[in-house]
Amino acid sequence: MADEERDWLRVNRANWDDRVRVHAESDFYDLPGFLAGGDPLRATEVAEVGDVSGRRLLHLQCHMGQDTLAWARRGAWVTGVDFAPAAVEVARGLAAELGLAERARFVVSDVYRAREALDGERFDVVFTGGGSLVWLPDLARWAEVVADSLRPGGFVYVSEFHPVTDTLDEAGERVVADYFDDRPERWETAHTYTDGPALRHRETVQWRHPLGEVVTALAVAGLRIEFLRERPATLFQRFSSLRRGPGGEFGFPAGRPRVPLMYSLRARRPAG
Repeated sequence: MADEERDWLRVNRANWDDRVRVHAESDFYDLPGFLAGGDPLRATEVAEVGDVSGRRLLHLQCHMGQDTLAWARRGAWVTGVDFAPAAVEVARGLAAELGLAERARFVVSDVYRAREALDGERFDVVFTGGGSLVWLPDLARWAEVVADSLRPGGFVYVSEFHPVTDTLDEAGERVVADYFDDRPERWETAHTYTDGPALRHRETVQWRHPLGEVVTALAVAGLRIEFLRERPATLFQRFSSLRRGPGGEFGFPAGRPRVPLMYSLRARRPAG
């Protein structure tokens, strides 16, 4: 493994292992509420993925496994992959408490080595949720892993924060960063995005991936794009100007020009 790759993996894994300590106790993730029946999946995700009963679903970068287990509750046989051992430990504990241990397994691996970790198993659905792609330096490699993880006729579903949001100021009113800047960004932040105490491991390395890069990577890997939908709402108050709507999502106030805040994409591996 090249020194550069070892460095970003080491830095980000330490940060995310530390985040688990905070996230597992946070109101944001609300693990007691989830165990009591709370559903972390959004209605658009459930509708766009469709019926998963009896299907084998792979969730890459699954964190503590709540989304993964939500698909298991809907009848899927699920596999969650995450590079943070602490997150996988929590996910396995949740699966056991919910009585889903036979239907859900969790594996420690970074995305690029997932095929080896899963012994080459293929799936009907590959799912990846919001905030995943910024942690990956090479989307072409990611797309190859995704494509190779799918059975013929299977599809990947991506639900992500729109990369244009990384170019705006704190209020979401002015462009202050280069949309096409592909250099790694090193950050040091005391707190994660949830409520809770400060982090011990505060450094991260992230990458900005324009929307065209995501689509092209999947197409070059041999997948057929079925839809790409951009949305004017997001899951949290990304900018100070956003207002919470009746459905719980955040968007710009009425009369204000909008930009896309999230997007979803589905791409299928040809059956032939």
